[in-house]
Amino acid sequence: MMPIREIAAAVREGRLSARVIVEQALAALVEADRTLIAVTRILHDRARAEADAVDAMVAAGGDLGPLAGVPYGVKDLFDLAGLPTTAGSTLYADAAPAAADAEAVVRLKAAGAIVVATLNMDEFAYGFATINAAYGTTRNPHDPARLAGGSSGGSAAVVAAGLLPFSLGSDTNGSVRVPASLTGIYGLKPTNGDLPLGGVFPFAKSFDDVGPFARSVEDMALVWNVLTGRSAGTPDRAMRVARLGGRFRDNADPDQLAVIDAIAPDAPLIELPEIARARSAAFLITAYEGGALHREALAEDAMAFDPQVRDRLLAGALLPDALYAEAQAFRTAYRARIEALVADYDVLLAPATPTTAPLVEDPRILIDGALSPARADLGIHTQPISFTGLPSLAVPLYRPGKLPIGLQLIGGPGREVDLFAFAAGLEERGVTGFSAPPMDIQGVVIPAQASAGSACSRG
Repeated sequence: MMPIREIAAAVREGRLSARVIVEQALAALVEADRTLIAVTRILHDRARAEADAVDAMVAAGGDLGPLAGVPYGVKDLFDLAGLPTTAGSTLYADAAPAAADAEAVVRLKAAGAIVVATLNMDEFAYGFATINAAYGTTRNPHDPARLAGGSSGGSAAVVAAGLLPFSLGSDTNGSVRVPASLTGIYGLKPTNGDLPLGGVFPFAKSFDDVGPFARSVEDMALVWNVLTGRSAGTPDRAMRVARLGGRFRDNADPDQLAVIDAIAPDAPLIELPEIARARSAAFLITAYEGGALHREALAEDAMAFDPQVRDRLLAGALLPDALYAEAQAFRTAYRARIEALVADYDVLLAPATPTTAPLVEDPRILIDGALSPARADLGIHTQPISFTGLPSLAVPLYRPGKLPIGLQLIGGPGREVDLFAFAAGLEERGVTGFSAPPMDIQGVVIPAQASAGSACSRG
């Protein structure tokens, strides 16, 4: 799939029709999802109708947006008019259809983009693995025997496989940055609350954010421009950089640390205070808010939930209000401390995930020298950053032929433009960048163990 700017230019100039681009994307998704298990619904009818509307505007000389004819997919917790919003759960498979599109989808449509699919996720976004009891486990395009990460794993996999130029996920504690790191693409968690959350099924409202995936900094910035209504622009100053130390270096891949130190060898190594307490408070707030949201459904039919999600939600529903209030009070004070600490820097460098993608057959990772469930601990470096509310851009190390892994570029509140500019410089130097999977995922022969459990519907 071509980059966003090339697709939109070809459509605006009449060199390609939106319908042809969409048909190619639909066919590729049908074929590749037998391996990836990344799609929950392919929106044939809607996508074709929207493509025809774009082509009609081209023929009439209409004012087309910057994403004209560009196909994309959304994590299966964004409202799409006429469809139930499942949030990755069979509990809502037969829910009343959404009356309108999510606000992010509305903005993308106004810019000419065409939604073609809903994408797999951990049930209710509770996990870092996209292991879904109903829809199957999303596979990594770089090695289908490995996880794609989560909870926005389907959204990451289709972009990494080259099936779509961008997609939307959501990030609560790392659910965009973790799969971006494991699949070798760019993933943004914006400043908390900066992108529109209207029509997005919540996980934990205190931390939830809409987050795009893309294969280049330019594509990421184009989507961000549309979602925010602002221009990424270019900062007119040298970037002040720091490296995060302490817990951010305790569990990291040696390649990540080597690249961080090579990028900014003279940058100060700073340590965020009380990281363990911040992560514990994030876990507590997430569990409490998730449990409260689903308390009635759990009381009615707890066995209908994914077993791995059910137990965590039940535990959250039992947390006392006073403990939640204490965690929120700590969070407010902590955010102020961190913003003051990082005010002298434009970009903080840190690992995105502690390791490359674990195997589906053994979804565990090494944390502090002991094996730990990937579903809970792949976010060990992202969760503390979510707690601060700061924007964070996951960028892939450029390492063709090796399993992907990424870094986090963390910025000041509302300063995504700094992150895009710094990431563009790394991309130009060949330090970071997308490396295509070592196979043609669109025509791949499907491993037998990977094809079981695919729940892709054709509607």
